[in-house]
Amino acid sequence: MHDDHHHDHDHHHDHDHSELSPMDARVRALETILVEKGYVDPAALDVLIETYETKVGPHNGARVVAKAWADPAYHARLLKDATSAIGELGYVGRQGEHMVAVENTPGTHNMVVCTLCSCYPWPVLGLPPVWYKSAPYRAKAVRDPRGVLADFGVTLPAGKEIKVWDSTAEVRYLVLPERPAGTEGWDEARLATLVTRDSMIGTGLASTPEATA
Repeated sequence: MHDDHHHDHDHHHDHDHSELSPMDARVRALETILVEKGYVDPAALDVLIETYETKVGPHNGARVVAKAWADPAYHARLLKDATSAIGELGYVGRQGEHMVAVENTPGTHNMVVCTLCSCYPWPVLGLPPVWYKSAPYRAKAVRDPRGVLADFGVTLPAGKEIKVWDSTAEVRYLVLPERPAGTEGWDEARLATLVTRDSMIGTGLASTPEATA
């Protein structure tokens, strides 16, 4: 742990690579070769990608967060034993065995990074974004967390503490963002629409009701 941070330890299957990053272009090229040689079934690949983007993706985490906002008893269980509480909703599996939930409050903002590689809670957040795995993010998140938040368009009050948590193979983190004002009486399904992937990593905030109107 350090001052100002804690250091715990649209897929489209076409061939137009003009707007892809070098890494994405290499992945697409490899995918094309594997498909052409018959090693990969394109239909099965599409199902796998769709599953992680629409079913195993951030929608799962959004449901966890919404339930924690709406259900005080679940909120307490999530903070006490996140792995078990998340498992109650059926989200279990590899990369999600050892979960810890860290809660944003008026005085504290949490952000997650993996400084060694790209450990990420797949069962609740799906596929990690490219920037999460990048060396600049991994280095800057620890060195200058406020700068990283600014890069994502997030400005916090000067007095708000920022804690950065380092995911490892032994433990992965889920940020429980602050519940937006003006959502009193909302049910869990409606609350879930305000939860973004970045808000559960800590590089963003939950959407406001006005932003989603």
